[in-house]
Amino acid sequence: MNEYQNEIVFGPVPSRRLGKSLGINNIPPKICTYSCVYCQLGRTYHLQIQREAFYEPDEIVRQTKRRIQKNKEKQESIDYLTFVPDGEPTLDENLGEIIQKLKMLHYPIAVITNASLIYREDVRRDLQNADWVSVKIDAVDEHTWKTIDRGHGGIHLKEILEGITEFSKHFSGTLVTETMLIKDINDSADQLSQIASFIETIHPKTSYLSIPIRPPAESWVKPATEQTLTQAYQLFTDRHIHTEYLIGYEGNEFAFTGNIEQDILSITAVHPMRQDAVDHLLKKAGKDFTVVETLIKDGKIVKHTLNNDVFYMRKLSKR
Repeated sequence: MNEYQNEIVFGPVPSRRLGKSLGINNIPPKICTYSCVYCQLGRTYHLQIQREAFYEPDEIVRQTKRRIQKNKEKQESIDYLTFVPDGEPTLDENLGEIIQKLKMLHYPIAVITNASLIYREDVRRDLQNADWVSVKIDAVDEHTWKTIDRGHGGIHLKEILEGITEFSKHFSGTLVTETMLIKDINDSADQLSQIASFIETIHPKTSYLSIPIRPPAESWVKPATEQTLTQAYQLFTDRHIHTEYLIGYEGNEFAFTGNIEQDILSITAVHPMRQDAVDHLLKKAGKDFTVVETLIKDGKIVKHTLNNDVFYMRKLSKR
């Protein structure tokens, strides 16, 4: 058992997926099952797959209660208590117990996991206690998975995918997926089609497509392009998968503000807008196409063509 030294609970922080999210860091820094090439925290210090206890469950609950009280005093709301640590949250053998105790505080519980241990029955059982679970699916072929996620030698992709499938059959909460797209690694049409085909079988509420937006562990890692993201979005939605982007823009996503520029930026940060949709929005706002031309000129959105359709998308930030 590691001696408690640092704040385990932080936030709440704004999250497009979870609203106001109070974070729970139940794993010491960089103890993980993976050493992902794109990880913003750098390479994994300690690669492991053996579950263990890191912090006392009662200490995590105590810190959570204290943070909730502070937010109540400031009249700040909390939508989720979210396990989003500096390593893989399911490495914590007390995860299920902690979730059960936190549920007594009457907030929904979210877990963001790389799913690497979901082949284990005890991990699936612990995750069943959560209300919202995000599983990572960066690839469905062994070579690409090893290239991107660089997992511990004791885990295998086939077992992980089988574990995700099994979990999806019995989980009564909200299941979502996240796929990190790396230029020239897992962003080809064939790779995207394979990933979408698997995700289609587990019926997530939403499948999120993301790119590295902060300096990655490996300097050679580059984000997929805007056009590739649009292609991925089309491939996923063609399979009736509800798909959204997580590309780092922190505007008022989903909100129609009455400011047409802000509205276009908000929508195109979540998914590409086809020409006819843009025209409809402009008409609704009583504006002409000059608005879009200005956003393109200012480098805030980009225009490209896919399958004879014109799309507009939020311009990806450059590191």
